[in-house]
Amino acid sequence: MGAAGGARPGRRARLAAARVSYLPIAEHGLIGDLRSAALVGTDGTVDWFCPGRFDAPSAFAAVLDAEGGGHWAMAPTCEVASRSQFYYPDSAVLVTRFLTEHGIVEVQDFMPVGDGPQRLVRRVLNVRGEVGMRTEIVPRPGYARERAAAKAVPGGVLFTGEDLTLAVGSSVGLATGDADASAEFDLAAGESALFVLAVGDPSDDVPDDLAPSDVDALFDATLRFWRDWLTSSTYTGRWREMVHRSAITLKLLTHEPTGAIVAAPTMGLPEELGGERNWDYRYVWLRDAAFSLYALLRLGFTREAGAFVGWLTDRFAEPRDDESGPLRVMYTIDGDPPPAEVELEHLSGYRGSTPVLVGNGAGDQLQLDVYGEIIDSVYLYDKYGAGISHDDWQNLCGAIDWLREHWDRPDEGIWETRGGRGDHVYSRLMCWVALERMIRMARRRGLPGDLSGWTTTRDEIYHQIMDRGWDAERGSFVQRYDATTLDASVLLMPMVKFVAPTEPRFLSTLRAIEEELVVDTLVFRYDAPDGIDGDEGTFSMCSFWYVEALTRAGRLPEARVALEKMFTYANHLGLYAEEIGLTGDQLGNFPQAFTHLSLISAAINLDRALG
Repeated sequence: MGAAGGARPGRRARLAAARVSYLPIAEHGLIGDLRSAALVGTDGTVDWFCPGRFDAPSAFAAVLDAEGGGHWAMAPTCEVASRSQFYYPDSAVLVTRFLTEHGIVEVQDFMPVGDGPQRLVRRVLNVRGEVGMRTEIVPRPGYARERAAAKAVPGGVLFTGEDLTLAVGSSVGLATGDADASAEFDLAAGESALFVLAVGDPSDDVPDDLAPSDVDALFDATLRFWRDWLTSSTYTGRWREMVHRSAITLKLLTHEPTGAIVAAPTMGLPEELGGERNWDYRYVWLRDAAFSLYALLRLGFTREAGAFVGWLTDRFAEPRDDESGPLRVMYTIDGDPPPAEVELEHLSGYRGSTPVLVGNGAGDQLQLDVYGEIIDSVYLYDKYGAGISHDDWQNLCGAIDWLREHWDRPDEGIWETRGGRGDHVYSRLMCWVALERMIRMARRRGLPGDLSGWTTTRDEIYHQIMDRGWDAERGSFVQRYDATTLDASVLLMPMVKFVAPTEPRFLSTLRAIEEELVVDTLVFRYDAPDGIDGDEGTFSMCSFWYVEALTRAGRLPEARVALEKMFTYANHLGLYAEEIGLTGDQLGNFPQAFTHLSLISAAINLDRALG
């Protein structure tokens, strides 16, 4: 999250000036190679790509500045009657199809997974008729603060920036300008044009794997990787397509070299058009990653779970002062503190939504709930995965000792509000979870620990939540002590085994949330000032929590309707951003891990309840 700064043009003027230049956020698909990712619009444009790794400075960022952000366009030169996108089944290979008066063309986009230089492959295939095509490659490295010099070389073009070289091989001739390249070409039925962008250094040549057989091999290997990976899934339920698309999306957000899982591959996409809630999500939120670990474990992907537990173990071993605790709220994929939050003032923002922020100022917040989410996920990994080591257990014991001393402190809470700290019920709930899961692990495996002390503190937290987190007048658990604000995060109470799903206090809370925060299955996370100007949409993650709460409360027909309705809010590929606006538009960074993991959990639990 972040704060705004400086005087800016009026919101209406910025929105009016910017609206015509941008696709809706939902009009994008995601491709990636487990190191970084790219967004491809339904117009055939790559308008977001950070070469090398998720949190590297962008080379294409037209989604944040349509005129100057940088892009790679690919589209017919004639009028397009309609366009569509789909993924090759069970893969992350994306196809954009153009239906024109002269014929049908499809652009196949993918990023091969594996060692070697990072590559983005674009294969343009004419399906029918004869169609003229145009491509325009305009990289703008360093978040569009640089212009990469373009140099024509045999077989393509080299773009060289201050710290980045992009080598583009092409089967058609590219005309070069000072900092761009373009081509127009005709394709008859069955013909194709091939483009391969490789991330390298200034001494590299353009890719030479441009023969049709070479690209065919890359295409087949990429399809095979994703389909082989998905065979590990144990899910065979009613909503296989949506669940597996969410699983592939979570995998795309995994940085395979380290095991880290980022919250989203993008930055700066607004939670409100024209507003200032435009955060950088390309980091590892322990909370998001822990829930992702839970979702992957539920589907049988234990290798990813093990890789993240290994990454997490390294974080426990790092020194922290007693005030801030052994864990941070978020990290870079390397496990470092996130960079300071700064505004990129030269970027106009998606549809005029400024400030565009890089880095994240919530990195220094105190969010005590992360201990519960992490320890709960480690508990599940210890139960269903390979099990944790002695060193892992010792690190967990050190963390829980710190938490026993500090669980009763005010914090910023799960929603990272910037209106000051408070005694958040959800934070206390997850502190209870941390202690309860440590007790379970110790008893199940006979591990050493202060079971008596842990149990005493656990019970103290339980009684405090029941006494101070419950508002008898409202008949609901509330967001924080001594307040009456409702909060969707308390929907998780039965899911984490704090209360039975038929507990009268929870059922009363569920009714109160339905009355105030639920609109046709869409759920607002809370209704209270949070220290930031502007409004926001409903939180899709909370909407899936609502489905699961209905499931656990035994309201299965309503839960199924709510889940099916939520599926209608996905984009054409089954992807979700963080929020949904009043008109059903996707808002916030895209796609978001938290939304997809909550979809997986809701679908699995409803499937099991339906039998």
